[in-house]
Amino acid sequence: MNSDKTDMPTPRGAPAANRDGKDPEWANGLRKLYDSVVDEPLPDSFKDLLEQLDTKD
Repeated sequence: MNSDKTDMPTPRGAPAANRDGKDPEWANGLRKLYDSVVDEPLPDSFKDLLEQLDTKD
């Protein structure tokens, strides 16, 4: 187990925190990249495809 306040085990593949308790810089970069992709709007063509699938019986 890790020593954070929640006493939850660190998931396999999750970045380990530095000794000071902060995430490594590369983890912060990946988090920023992920957040920027999640915030992107859906393309109209993808929205149209989802609408077609919703109206299909």
